[in-house]
Amino acid sequence: LDFASVQRDNPEMQRRCQEVIDRCFAQGERNPILTAHDVGAGGLSNAIPELLHDSNVGGIIEMAKIPSDDPSLSPMQLWSNEAQERYVLGVAADRLADFEAICRRERAVFAAVGVATAEERLVLKAPDGSLPIDLPMDVLFGKSPKMHRDTQRTPAPRWPRLDTSKLDLREAGLRLQRGGVGFYPRDKFVHVDTGK
Repeated sequence: LDFASVQRDNPEMQRRCQEVIDRCFAQGERNPILTAHDVGAGGLSNAIPELLHDSNVGGIIEMAKIPSDDPSLSPMQLWSNEAQERYVLGVAADRLADFEAICRRERAVFAAVGVATAEERLVLKAPDGSLPIDLPMDVLFGKSPKMHRDTQRTPAPRWPRLDTSKLDLREAGLRLQRGGVGFYPRDKFVHVDTGK
């Protein structure tokens, strides 16, 4: 057993899930499953939006209906955990009772966690009634809104006008040539010989 691994197989639950899918598929045209997506990296936060997007619909998902054996999970952890042997299925509303009967017979845990909507928008309802996610599906799948920039050019600050009426240009030029940048005569500087 590799107890350091991230993923843990659960062959019993995997078999139960497969039996549910097989029983539904065996019904042919009466298959209650309209679409399916496995839950892997990113957990439900990845699987549910992808399933909805692939079906060109939106959805309203209620976090309180998501089954969890660990009550200490935060809403973010519950939404994005990568528990194994899970599937997100799109089941026809009028066939939900038939699907539930198959799950009961196979002892497979399931929950109807939300509904599909014609508006392509993902809405996630937290148990406290807040909406931690409420955004168009396009934002998740590559058509993010254009960034609008409102820019204005501000004029560069102007230096104050130099009053040259009191300036002796000859004296200023000589000061510059002496290297004192017009402030100190050269003989005010001290030279230190380091012997190098």
